[in-house]
Amino acid sequence: KLLQKYGISQDHLKKTIHEIEKLNPKPGGSFTGNNKVTENIVPDFAIRINDGELELTLNGRNAPSLHVSKDYQEMMQTYKDSRDKSNSQKDAVQFIKQKLDSAKWFIDAIQQRQQTLLKTMNAILRFQYDYFLEGDEAKLKPMVLKDVASFVGLDISTVSRIASNKTVQTDFDVI
Repeated sequence: KLLQKYGISQDHLKKTIHEIEKLNPKPGGSFTGNNKVTENIVPDFAIRINDGELELTLNGRNAPSLHVSKDYQEMMQTYKDSRDKSNSQKDAVQFIKQKLDSAKWFIDAIQQRQQTLLKTMNAILRFQYDYFLEGDEAKLKPMVLKDVASFVGLDISTVSRIASNKTVQTDFDVI
């Protein structure tokens, strides 16, 4: 039927069938299972050259802005302003106050983490300034955790955890 429909020779049909048999009917199958799939890296930091100076920023996508809902703060104020305070209101306000305190503590901890990340990366930036400016690996200087830790006033283990699995986007590469 194919020979008649397409007007081709028996030899041409055999060559075509031979080529088709070589093809993979499920070409996307190589990306499933145990094979590692390429994933996008979202850098933790970005270093840009601005008027010949290096500028470091923390990626906001990895550290979103957090805040406590104003509704809860308004509930607290309404309770304080009310004259009649029942036991159930007192219990509810106590519960809300505990949750507000926990939320504020969490937000403060995240902000402290961001500051520590920036402080540590700034120290690394200062140690490797010439490298980050030009991207020339010959300009890399020997650097150990102890040097960075003493520069930023943190424990070596803290600097180790901070620097572990972090990436920085530069004008020349993601490191």
